[in-house]
Amino acid sequence: MMEEETLTNGTEPGIKPPARPNLLTILCILTFINGLLTFISGVVTSIFYDQIIATAPQIVKVFNSSGLNEMMQKFVDMLDEGGRMFFIVSSLLMIVSVAGAVMMWNLKKNGFHVYTIAQILLIIAPMYFFHLPGPSIFDIILSGTFIILYSTHLKLMT
Repeated sequence: MMEEETLTNGTEPGIKPPARPNLLTILCILTFINGLLTFISGVVTSIFYDQIIATAPQIVKVFNSSGLNEMMQKFVDMLDEGGRMFFIVSSLLMIVSVAGAVMMWNLKKNGFHVYTIAQILLIIAPMYFFHLPGPSIFDIILSGTFIILYSTHLKLMT
């Protein structure tokens, strides 16, 4: 009597799933780390938003003598303009992005699409909330690099 193999990943019995390449593993781990830190930062900022805005003038005064006063004031004004909702939306989009990376970790092609859509929305969100004329070049380069590197593994994903 033959024993039945349990299907744990949707592959046929006796067929080994493809191994996750090292680069894909590294990309996913970096995405997990960034996602966790960004999520925590967004949640903490959302919770303490009113206190941050209230103490911002004192922080600007500290930088008054260092020549960073104008830059800090612009940052505080932008923070106030974007509001708490920016941090909530960014945190939620980061969860979606990490969910896509988890799917790619498990070699699921849909994860790439989920991740890519979340990254595009994360690039667009500051433009909407802060009324910026265009996206951050740094965000485009970083997200674009990760999307391109993730896309090189699509043929291994199901």
